[in-house]
Amino acid sequence: MAKIKPSDVSVPEFHQLLLGTIAPRPIAFASTVDKEGHVNLSPFSFFNVFSANPPILVFSPARRARDNSTKHTLENVLEVPEVTISIVNYSMVEQMSLASSEYDRGVDEFVKSGLTAVASDTVRPPRVGEAPAAYECKVIEVKPLGENGGAGNLVICEVQLAHISDDIFLNSKIDPFKLDAVSRMGGDWYCRAQGDALFEVVKPIKTKGMGVDNIPKSIRNSKVLTGNHLGKLGNVESIPSEQEVNDFANEPEVSAILQYVDHEPDRIQEELHKLAAQHLDAGDPLAAWKVLLQEY
Repeated sequence: MAKIKPSDVSVPEFHQLLLGTIAPRPIAFASTVDKEGHVNLSPFSFFNVFSANPPILVFSPARRARDNSTKHTLENVLEVPEVTISIVNYSMVEQMSLASSEYDRGVDEFVKSGLTAVASDTVRPPRVGEAPAAYECKVIEVKPLGENGGAGNLVICEVQLAHISDDIFLNSKIDPFKLDAVSRMGGDWYCRAQGDALFEVVKPIKTKGMGVDNIPKSIRNSKVLTGNHLGKLGNVESIPSEQEVNDFANEPEVSAILQYVDHEPDRIQEELHKLAAQHLDAGDPLAAWKVLLQEY
């Protein structure tokens, strides 16, 4: 594994390492105005949510590495501490990319990108009408992280009002498939949160799993089971009873494997682990445990 000190490479080189590995990153479409009322629209992937109470969003317009100049967005929020953050989805990704062009100060990227500027209710900057969600925010702090090229500036925003499209808001929850969000990778690459890219992992909120450390070594050291498989096994609070395991031995798929005990005993563990992996992939860790414990 390569070991790289930031001081040993150029700022652009380390910048690309960071952006290439810390990904995918959600994209904030930040709309701001200057003191004369000129609108600016710019996307930022140095962005995320950091608090729910109060509701805080943070994005970071970095100083340009090539000449240490600052972005219009940063200049605007220092003049008018308000911003509207719109969420980017796949249907607008090309327009978002166009809006990232470094137009001269005073040029309205809403006009250049063809996106719709919708008046906000609580702040001066408009929101993106095509966005599936948008947040009107007051800027409560701008925290510089350095004075050299590449240094970020944390724009800490408190949400005043949220706009959520009816298309994605179902039963008071956001439908991730309808959201169709996009995120930033390194270089020219993006990621679309759609299709097989979306998957669920059950959160251990009301339970406390036994942990991988309590899984027998012969299972932990399996040549078949992956780290994800072990994580699912370790997320179970307690293993099935001896009676449950014995009863499961009568399942056709298990008994078919156990027949090898007389002539191919070394094959049993591998086949049991393969069967357990199938149950784990199907979301049934208890059945997987009943299979794995057949060898004990």
